[in-house]
Amino acid sequence: MRAVLVVNPAATTASAHTREVITRALGSELKLDVVATTHRGHAAELAREARADGLDLLVAFGGDGTVNEAVNGLLADGPTSDGPMLAVVPGGSTNVFARAVGLPGEPVEATGQILDALRDRRVRRVGLGRAGDRWFTFSAGMGLDAEVVAEVERRRQAGARSTPGLYLRTALRRFYLGTERRAGPLTLERPDRPVVDGIFLAVIQNTAPWTYLRRWPVHPCPLASFDTGLDLFALRRLGTPTLLRHVSQLLSTSGRSPHGRAVVSLHDETELTLRSDRAVAFQLDGEHLGERGAMTFTSVPRAVGVLS
Repeated sequence: MRAVLVVNPAATTASAHTREVITRALGSELKLDVVATTHRGHAAELAREARADGLDLLVAFGGDGTVNEAVNGLLADGPTSDGPMLAVVPGGSTNVFARAVGLPGEPVEATGQILDALRDRRVRRVGLGRAGDRWFTFSAGMGLDAEVVAEVERRRQAGARSTPGLYLRTALRRFYLGTERRAGPLTLERPDRPVVDGIFLAVIQNTAPWTYLRRWPVHPCPLASFDTGLDLFALRRLGTPTLLRHVSQLLSTSGRSPHGRAVVSLHDETELTLRSDRAVAFQLDGEHLGERGAMTFTSVPRAVGVLS
């Protein structure tokens, strides 16, 4: 079987020794090429080449950003039943997608599970989401959550480490000092449904959880699944009591969706559109992609085959 291992050398756990161990393990079972990414978008370029060259498998070793790029490259021309399968070796600080498909958080252990799946031909076709012309593997967002992602990226570029504490401090700072808290700029539109306006933040999920605070999952949409459509969590108020109430719901393990007068909660939707009276922050899979005035999100069932 022909495969390529795409490595992000800047990933948190992608040390030279770990890369060597993983390369040897995969190379014992596969005809393997190994390529290290050198710039933003490189993983997507390599994934497009893997599909064009008829490779059987692409293994992405990195964080959720690397996985997102790989998926966008593999699916640049749309889903296909005979394109390369995807495998993920978790190398980032959070690894939401890898954990969502059932892989261990440790890269060498995850590699062993991938090889077991390869021997057993254990491939799962998972549904993904699209935001305009971009694919996402687990979540997208507009408004406050995307503002936090953007600020965290700026702080990481300045040398800060990606930790739950960094995200929490940034979220509090943004909530009290940065974001608009008087009038929600976003409007939710769905085919043949009433419009919902006054939204401050919207999270769209393709699977659960939304993210992790170390080992603790955060659940705006606990029913989201690779086997259903898109789920949405949105807030129409941003007062401190409202925020505290719903943060406790997001961290609950009850499996119940967040609820209350300020919450908009949807499950298993095929298409959602968010519009704004001004450009607002936009993120996919934890990566800030600038600002948008409107975005349509669609569910694509069985979009890619994943070894897990």
